[in-house]
Amino acid sequence: MAALISGEQDRKVLVQLARSRMRAKIGQLEEAFNGHFDDHHRFLLVRMLSRIDADIAAVDEQIEAHLAPFGSAVARLDEILDIGRVAAITITEVGADMSKFPTAGHLCSWSKFSPGISSSAGKSKGNGSTGHGNRYLAPGPQ
Repeated sequence: MAALISGEQDRKVLVQLARSRMRAKIGQLEEAFNGHFDDHHRFLLVRMLSRIDADIAAVDEQIEAHLAPFGSAVARLDEILDIGRVAAITITEVGADMSKFPTAGHLCSWSKFSPGISSSAGKSKGNGSTGHGNRYLAPGPQ
């Protein structure tokens, strides 16, 4: 979108900006760029993106306001290696009351630290993740 806003019109250049799974759809993307994108569209896109940015900022302000009582806990957790601010906030959200989790295993499963085991005829299947739980606590690429 930034390239469109800056005036890039060459669809060959635009499709090369695709990332991850969209790279497999380069042909379809190139067809999708068959049309026109003029100053009016550029104006509308800038307005929509600025509205989204304003909405995100408003939500961030609300989150910070609700986090205020837990600020020191979040800061302490954020100091731990490999725990970023989002994971620290999520851990703080769980709180000290563990009664919502019947066992430690339930907490581990909720936080995506318990691998799902799927095997048939001695062959393991799947990626080892249950797919359930809190995605902000799940270990992943940093």
